[in-house]
Amino acid sequence: MPHFRPFGPTALAAALLVPLAGCASVADGAEPHPHARVRPDGTAGDGGGTGDGDSGGTDSGHGGDGADGEDDREDGDGGGDKPLSGFTVVIDPGHNGGNADAAEEISRMVPAGPHDKECDTVGAESESGYEEHAFNLDFSRHMRDELESRGAEVVLTRQDGDGVGPCIDERAEIGNEAGADAAVSVHADGGPESGRGFHVIAPGELDGFTDDIAGPSMRLAEELRDTFEADAGVPTADYLAEDGLDERTDLGGLNMSDVPKVFLEAGNMRNADDAELLEDARWREEAAAVAADGVAAFLLAEEG
Repeated sequence: MPHFRPFGPTALAAALLVPLAGCASVADGAEPHPHARVRPDGTAGDGGGTGDGDSGGTDSGHGGDGADGEDDREDGDGGGDKPLSGFTVVIDPGHNGGNADAAEEISRMVPAGPHDKECDTVGAESESGYEEHAFNLDFSRHMRDELESRGAEVVLTRQDGDGVGPCIDERAEIGNEAGADAAVSVHADGGPESGRGFHVIAPGELDGFTDDIAGPSMRLAEELRDTFEADAGVPTADYLAEDGLDERTDLGGLNMSDVPKVFLEAGNMRNADDAELLEDARWREEAAAVAADGVAAFLLAEEG
């Protein structure tokens, strides 16, 4: 199936941990350039703009600055004749803004597959103090807006950046209850300062847990990796994973999912070059649209 990609160039301190875990660990790539995007319905956009925790917000609103806050957007109008009409996507912004002050609550053990794990973690932070939970929510909201504009029904696992959790098993259950056709957990890694790049995590096969979703989840991971590598202006990770893909069996958010699901680690917050992108509101909006392209390509390919 065709990829609905934008035209344009193929463009921390250590994580604060409660408990001691950050985002799962995610060269050089060109900065993304402004470009006009052509959506699947033919309309042009203006181009504006992981431990578990599972580690792997913000309301930029429509062009905001990426600070946590309520989402005051109006609901989309749906549209039964759009390319993604009839599909449901769950987007899971990792971590939450209240986690740092809720050590006891987020450290309680919850089901995570064969073994229990901590409910959630705090997440990573860039040297300038930009927090991962804020990035995750802002990016997720832009993804939601893009997918909804194409007709998909989109569910976020959290709506603001002031709360605690949800726990990793609850995040997975939201996707299960929605009967999602695809689910993406959005993160930014807290890897070594010298390491650049993004990676996508797919569930490995665990009997009784992920054996029914491992195949489609890997196809989702590959579509998302291919699209993000081509058009987001950030390279695949050079310090872990292989060609931007990782397969793991220790992430409760994947192990407890009954629907195809992946983690997107959009960059490394502890790397200066990656952090410059992650902190840029325009890049977040553009890159989120690219991620939506990858999800759309997966959905349409699976339907075909």
